[in-house]
This record gives sequence, C-alpha cells and structure tokens, in this order.
Amino acid sequence: MGRPNSSRRRKVRDRAVGAVAVADRLHSAAIHLLRRIRAADAESGLTAPRLSALSVVVFAGPQTLSALAAAEQVRLPTMTRLVQGLERDGLVTRASDADDRRRVVIRPTERGAAILRAGRARRVKRLAEMIERLPATDLACLRRAADLLESLSDSRP
Repeated sequence: MGRPNSSRRRKVRDRAVGAVAVADRLHSAAIHLLRRIRAADAESGLTAPRLSALSVVVFAGPQTLSALAAAEQVRLPTMTRLVQGLERDGLVTRASDADDRRRVVIRPTERGAAILRAGRARRVKRLAEMIERLPATDLACLRRAADLLESLSDSRP
C-alpha cells in the first residue's frame, strides 16, 4: 500500500505532465498556423525582418533603436541597417526624443502603419476563412481558447 500523500503527488505530477504535453502541442500548432497564414505577408513587399521590426514600432509604439533591437533580439548594428532601410522606404522616421535630445526615437509613418494594418487584415482574413469551415461547437471552443490564451499572455511569469 502506498503512502497517504503518494496519490496526491501522482495527481500533481500527472497534471504537470499533461500541461507540458498541451504546451508542446499548442506551441507546435501555433507555429504551423502562423507560418501558414504568414504567406499573406509576401504581398507587403517587405522582408520578414523588416515587417517584424515595423510591427513593433506600429503596434507597441515609438521605440529607441536599443529597445527595438532588444525586442527583435538582434544586435544594434543589425537593427540600425533594418531601420535605415525602413526609413529609406518612407516607413519610419527617426527623431530626437523631446526629453533627451541624445536619444533617437523610431516612429512609424502613416504609410508604414497602413502597410502593417493591411497585412494584419490579410492574415486575419485567411485565418477567419479557415475557422469559418469549422462547426459551430468548434468555433465556440476556439473562442474560449482565445480567451484563455489572452489571459495567459496577460499574466506575469
């Protein structure tokens, strides 16, 4: 006969193993799904690194070059080249920070923001077309899953 707490420990362990399995499946499915709908990004005419950097500036707000490099997990020289290209294409502007003239802040232009909004709309449309083929019960399940995923992304580690 097992110890009194062994059943409780087994349940905790089984739950943790179940969470890891679900996390693994979600991770894989999310990557594959995003790759599939990301095909719409080719219509923007921008490379993936440029789109990603522009996305941070558009959706997260104005950024310093250092903050943008950190967000994109690239080195400062790499980000400098990306921003120079975006600036040359009229998608971002660089200006001195009003509070600290030594800092340069990257802001999207209206054209840059419009490209990102259009790209997001294309990806959402493709995903919606895929979802529309599902039965109503699956749509309700995905709605609940979206709620759960949003709550996970809002929580702190």
